[in-house]
Amino acid sequence: MNLQDFVKLLRNRWIVICVTAVAAILVAVIATLLTTPLYQSSTRLFVATSDASSLAETYQGNRFSQERVVSYTELLMGETLAQRTIDKLGLEMSAASLQRNIKASAKPNTVLIDVKVLDESPVRARDIANTLSDEFVAMIRELETPESGTTPDARVVVEQRASISTKPVVPKTARNLGIGVLLGILSGIGLAVVRDLLDNTVKNRETLEHITGAGLVGSIPLDKDRRKTAAISFDRENSAIAEAFRKLRTNLQFLAVDNPPRVIVLTSSMPHEGKSTTAINIALALAEADHNVVLVDGDMRRPMLDKYLDLVGTVGFSTVLSGRAALGEALQKTRFPGLSVLTSGAIPPNPSELLGSMSAKKLLSELRAQFDYVIVDSTPLLAVTDAAILGAGADGVLIMARFGQTKREQLAHAVGHLENVGALLLGAVFTMMPTRGSASYSYSYSYYGADTSRKASRREVSTETAVQSLPADTGEAGQNKNEAGPGRRRRPDARS
Repeated sequence: MNLQDFVKLLRNRWIVICVTAVAAILVAVIATLLTTPLYQSSTRLFVATSDASSLAETYQGNRFSQERVVSYTELLMGETLAQRTIDKLGLEMSAASLQRNIKASAKPNTVLIDVKVLDESPVRARDIANTLSDEFVAMIRELETPESGTTPDARVVVEQRASISTKPVVPKTARNLGIGVLLGILSGIGLAVVRDLLDNTVKNRETLEHITGAGLVGSIPLDKDRRKTAAISFDRENSAIAEAFRKLRTNLQFLAVDNPPRVIVLTSSMPHEGKSTTAINIALALAEADHNVVLVDGDMRRPMLDKYLDLVGTVGFSTVLSGRAALGEALQKTRFPGLSVLTSGAIPPNPSELLGSMSAKKLLSELRAQFDYVIVDSTPLLAVTDAAILGAGADGVLIMARFGQTKREQLAHAVGHLENVGALLLGAVFTMMPTRGSASYSYSYSYYGADTSRKASRREVSTETAVQSLPADTGEAGQNKNEAGPGRRRRPDARS
């Protein structure tokens, strides 16, 4: 993982990092609030030696005091002095518990000892510190005084007595919060890296093309408006998702120049990957380019096209296959110019057998003869075999992969199902791409001009201007007009 990949990971997983950091800060806050406040009082002791009459004796006395300081520091934190302090003050605690709240330290090359005492009460902390120092002075006098009763070589003086502290030193709120923020961010980054390593969903073009063995022909951004209305009004919309479908339309027409696919099955590995919405809008995008398109609902288990397009769903594909209605009677015109729909019809008890029958193949051939493009919305490949059956009889298959949701093994198994029946995989389409972050993309519409209607633009501008501003879409429209002539529409493979 290089620096660019790491930055991309942070941008994609920023929510995980932020949530982890907030959780760590909350833990630090809770720990701070639950910690009993402790107050600190301190005293300072001075270690002195007996009076010296010469410079050499003074030097030796200082060296003697410095050597004594180390031992005195240990005595200050010892059990004996703690017990004497408890007895003197009448405290209800053990010597061991008091020892844990006493800290003595000596500054290097000095004869000074700092004594710090922690306690829940600031007054008791002061009393313990002062009593401890007084008891230590008495104890050193007892230890250093020779048996003969002469003056001891060393003595301890209380240089600074303790006072009442106004603020607790425990807990250290700022330090705890700082540690919480630091640990939270580090933990969040670590969790993000682990989740990214364990994430087996498809999130980039390289992975998608490697698994499918086909190229990426389109990337459809996430658009929440499609939840309410699946169909895009291409005649008056230049949004990012509309341009994505126009680009997909152009890519479809260049997949096979000599024999472009006309009967195209759309499928996915699992449900809820945007398959039906993509089928509807591919058909609409093709119809916008002056093609005569029929959209077929090949999902006879959970048909959705009739609901999305407000059509009659009881008469359709299954009805024609069973011989209860003619194709002309089952086809329904839509409010969109150039688009007809053959809904699923009544749900049969045996969809796979019905779709694999000769009647289904003849019906698709008949639709091919009547329309420029036949777009078939089929079932997910891993759920049932319907899509594989339809794909084997079509010109090709487009497989959908939902960004960040489709798992790699699911996509690989779906592609395997198509290979087993000999279906031609035309390409893959990324659906529900994020509109923000590293995986997103955007369009600039300033070059379309003030008029947002693409149809009005085609009527008003010249061919040369249209080619400069819209090289892919206008080029394909111009090609159709040159081939078909001004009076009629010609299918891409009409010569066959």
